[in-house]
Order: sequence, then structure tokens, then C-alpha cells
Amino acid sequence: MAEITAALVKELREKTGAGMMDCKRALGETQGDLESAVDWLRKKGLAAAAKKAGRVASEGLVGVAVKGTAGALVEVNAETDFVARNETFQNFVRTVAELALAHGDDIEKLKSLPFPGSARNLGDELTHMIATIGENMSLRRAKRLTVSTGIVASYMHSALAPGVGKIGVLVALESTAGDKVATHGRNLAMHVAAANPRYLEIGSVDAMALERERGVLREQAKASGKPDNILDKMVEGRLKKFYEDVVLLEQVYVVDGESRVARIVEDAAKESGAPLKLAGFARFALGEGIEKAESDFAAEVAAVAGVKPH
Repeated sequence: MAEITAALVKELREKTGAGMMDCKRALGETQGDLESAVDWLRKKGLAAAAKKAGRVASEGLVGVAVKGTAGALVEVNAETDFVARNETFQNFVRTVAELALAHGDDIEKLKSLPFPGSARNLGDELTHMIATIGENMSLRRAKRLTVSTGIVASYMHSALAPGVGKIGVLVALESTAGDKVATHGRNLAMHVAAANPRYLEIGSVDAMALERERGVLREQAKASGKPDNILDKMVEGRLKKFYEDVVLLEQVYVVDGESRVARIVEDAAKESGAPLKLAGFARFALGEGIEKAESDFAAEVAAVAGVKPH
């Protein structure tokens, strides 16, 4: 029997795309014979994952988990919306969110954690699901928010099941008022889902993004033919509209359609009888930023047939 070394496990993993624990098991079952281990994995359906790794995964689910002063969001992608309705996949996403809540949002660290109810770690459990369900999947991102005192509120838009859906939001509120601000937290999270702010406050706006916007606005203002001192005022006026679009505290609150979010936070503090600070937020929309491959079905058929499409 060949010695089952880390290098042998690595080689088998690279050959098959199967998870580390599955590769170790396969080598153990085949007395360390590499090719027999490949066959063992293929028979178990665990080598199929490698063939799926190149396919675009832009569907899936966003998961959320909150507990008191902490909350976590995760996005796990798959190839089709059909998989998002799979109960096993939903449970997987919920578990990943709970692990992120407990251990933080470092993706590589999360993948190395033991997966509850399995002999595999999270990364290998995902590989196992790819082989079992038959679609490429990926743990794309995670975000954890915490406050020292207060709450982290959540909202899930287009929820398919408890804790999983298409748009997930966390809002961190620092306060000593406890559950008195919970309703405000949820409403603010709903606002973030709808308004999609990019920054918390004006001071946190990216300097390069701000200069780029200022440059565009100045070029637009030049078309008016006004003198430079008037152009500067025009640009600053239009920057206010930019802030209202992208800065959470400057946005118009979608719940009432007229108040600024900053004013809503002030009113909530008075209502709760304690200082209240909107300390942070996170918003994950499923598949945002992923380029979906456009399929030319006629070209695919022609390629298989070995002919040029007309």
C-alpha cells in the first residue's frame, strides 16, 4: 500500500476537483493507488465538480444571520434559480451565514471551518454539493457587522425561505436603548434594500469617485456658458444631489418619502430616550457585478456538428 501523503491528496484533488476529505477517503479505500482513487471518486460522483468549475454561477441565494450586537451576510452562487429552491442548498446558505456570524467574514477561513453535521469542512462540503446537485457553485462573499452596544438589524427582500433570499441587508445601530430601536433598525434596513446607498456619510465617500463626479458635473455646467465663479456654485449644488443619491444619511427616507435618513435617526433617538448612531450597513444583491455569459445556441449546435452557422 502506497503511503497516503499530503502531496498525493493534493495531486488527486487537482486531478478530480473533489474535496480534500473525499480525496483522503478515496486513497484510503484504494490503498493509495492514484488512478483507482480517481475511479472511486468518479463512481461516487465526486469527481464531476471539476468539470463544472468554469461555468458562470450568478444565481443562488443571499443568506443572513443576526444575534444581538452582530450580524452576517453571505452570498452563495449557483448556475440556476432552480437550485435556489432546493432545500439542501437553502440549508447550506443558512449554515454558512451562521458560521460567518460566529467566526467572521474571511472567506478562506470560513472554507476551512468544520461544517456542522458533516465530516467535511465548509469548502469541501461545497465541492460535495457541486458534485451532488450538478451545478457550479461558489461562496462569493461575506460581511459581518458588530456594535459594542446596540443592535444589528436585518431585512431580506424576496425571501425564498427564512434567512435566505435575493437582497439581504444589515444595519448597525449603536444605542443603549436595546430593543426599543429594533423597529427603526428593520425600517432602515428596508430603506437600504430599496435605495441602495454606496456610502454611510459624506465623509466616507471615496475621494477618487468624488473627484470624478465633480469633473463630470463641471463639464456639464460649462455648457451653460456661465463664468467660473458661477460654475463652482453650480457644481457644488449638483454635488448635493449626488450625495442624496449615494450617501445613506443624506437620502430621502423611502418609508415616508420626505425626511432625510439623518433626521429619522435623530427622531428615533428622541423616541427611544437614548443617543442613537447609525454605525454601518451592508447590502448584498444576488449576482450584482457578475457578468453573465450570453449563449448563442445556434453557434453551440454548429460547433458540436462541426459546421459553420449561417
